[in-house]
Amino acid sequence: MIRAAGVAEVTDTDFEAEVLGSELPVLVEFTADWCPPCRQMGPVLTAVAAQEGERLKVVQLDVDTNPLTTNAYKVLSMPTFMVFRDGEPVRSMVGARPKRRLLEELTEVL
Repeated sequence: MIRAAGVAEVTDTDFEAEVLGSELPVLVEFTADWCPPCRQMGPVLTAVAAQEGERLKVVQLDVDTNPLTTNAYKVLSMPTFMVFRDGEPVRSMVGARPKRRLLEELTEVL
């Protein structure tokens, strides 16, 4: 998987601990190597992680190697972004977007 700098990778194994158990809200990008828009989001996620790191945890999950989590949240399109707070998904967004728009959408849930 092509990881964004400063963004952790989560898996089916550690999703519960890293995302559902997080003290901070978590932005999860459901991504795949074969997805060009996912690759475009790398620099955006890096920037968001750097800018909002104290208020928001940013992670990526590879849908091809983590089918349990992908299916549990009914993720069908890449990239899908989900914001989890207190172990619950509170926002879902599908498709690549510019940093400004992503930050605006995150403002509502942070």
